[in-house]
Amino acid sequence: MGALPLQAQRPLGLIAGMLICTGLGWWFLAWAVADMSRPFAQLMMPMSAAWTSDNLLAAFIMWTVMMAAMMLPSSMPMILTFARLDHRNRTPGRSIVFACAYLVLWTLFSVGAVLTQWALQAKGLTSPMMVSVSPWLSAALLVSAGVFQFTPLKHACLRRCRSPMGFLITEWREGTVGAWRMGLRHGSYCLGCCWALMALLFVAGVMNLLWVGALTVFVAAEKLLPWGHRLSHAAGVAMVVAGCWVALRVAV
Repeated sequence: MGALPLQAQRPLGLIAGMLICTGLGWWFLAWAVADMSRPFAQLMMPMSAAWTSDNLLAAFIMWTVMMAAMMLPSSMPMILTFARLDHRNRTPGRSIVFACAYLVLWTLFSVGAVLTQWALQAKGLTSPMMVSVSPWLSAALLVSAGVFQFTPLKHACLRRCRSPMGFLITEWREGTVGAWRMGLRHGSYCLGCCWALMALLFVAGVMNLLWVGALTVFVAAEKLLPWGHRLSHAAGVAMVVAGCWVALRVAV
């Protein structure tokens, strides 16, 4: 890889692009929530479990946009560090390739999320707004996500996400294909770190922007703050307690 240009100029175009994409994603979510009577919003959240191909496509678009809006903010330090280290590379667009490969992993997650949404609605466990109507489902998701915060997989993936320089030095590859492979690798660590948290979207629903925003802030905080690993553990305890409280309310 050679000497690393740590004092490279800020990639302003890349920063602007990521901010615009994030802003458009949140605008789309707000637009959908503002008026659920819109035809596209109704396609995203069908009242019946008898989904059509149009429902599947609309839900997939919604999930893909939402994942990009939620995950890009916390991935910016990694992407920008990559751009700074790569600023002398003569292969154009490697930073964009890296970012796109990262988002591919969350696009694949969106496919699974759509199928899960469809299955849960078909079982009567969630409403068309994708809010859990089953206390047992809510409790299971909360406890599972909380326990996952303490697992070796969570720790390993979070550690890689919290150290952009460490990840890039050990995973560095040259060329466009190398940037793609690095982006996929980063995406796999990010997905491994956050998939259980994203499952909590089924507790309060994707149309609850406060809930979506809170998860976005938490994901960024545990990755970016110096004491993020402690926050991760504290949140894990809170999730387990909340899940047990929900279950106890039903049991008694």
